[in-house]
Amino acid sequence: MGAVNTLVITGYGTNSHLETAHTARLAGADRADIVHFADIVASKIRLADYHFLIFPGGFLDGDDLGAAQAAAIRWRYMRHGNDALLLDGLLEFLDKGNLVLGICNGFQLLVKLGLLPALDGNRLERRISLANNDSARFEDRWTYLLPNPESPCVFTKGLPMAYMPVRHGEGKVVAKDEECMRRIEAAQLIALQYADPETGLATQQYPFNPNGSSLSIAGLTDPTGHVLGLMPHPEAFHHVTNHPRWTRGELDPPGTMLFVNAVRYLRNQ
Repeated sequence: MGAVNTLVITGYGTNSHLETAHTARLAGADRADIVHFADIVASKIRLADYHFLIFPGGFLDGDDLGAAQAAAIRWRYMRHGNDALLLDGLLEFLDKGNLVLGICNGFQLLVKLGLLPALDGNRLERRISLANNDSARFEDRWTYLLPNPESPCVFTKGLPMAYMPVRHGEGKVVAKDEECMRRIEAAQLIALQYADPETGLATQQYPFNPNGSSLSIAGLTDPTGHVLGLMPHPEAFHHVTNHPRWTRGELDPPGTMLFVNAVRYLRNQ
């Protein structure tokens, strides 16, 4: 039973880091440190000292170059103190069997880096992106999420239908071609889908699917199941009073469960 140290990266517009770190602690993480990206560049912090890396939501660089595009460029081409590429350190982190979670802008960053969907184990090829919502507006609402029981994703194992908020303007998953989407679906890399609460099935219907995402995709994993990116915000539902209908006694499994699964997995490695 080992310790689980969590690293939540902040800076350049991220604004969900506090509740993300808090949720990791609630889930049982021994440490949940909030670190500015610049401190990683300056080698004040080492990824090797952590087991669980989280890219939280926010408005990275104001989304001015497209969601998380500028952040992806920093990770791809910047170097830290020992002159090694930051991206190389991130890949080494994953090679050790650690976990990475990207929420909203964090999901967009993982996609831009190529860490998702990582078809054929290729973590550096950008195969998909996240486009403007079909509604042509910023969507701020609660959505039902259907976990895929066949997915290798560590975070969603055994979870029932969940209820979490979304708040984004660019959340529609799009691919380079139809073949890419077919392969993602066939490999069970769709970890979470937007669902109709009445039928319990994945849906393209608005507003249950708030952005028009292909195949109702709300979250994707990689073939190892160690990387999860999702547009909804699990950290925004870490307590009963976060639920919009809690005063009526209506409850759903909190988003904390994604974090609990991650911490439990790491602790047992």
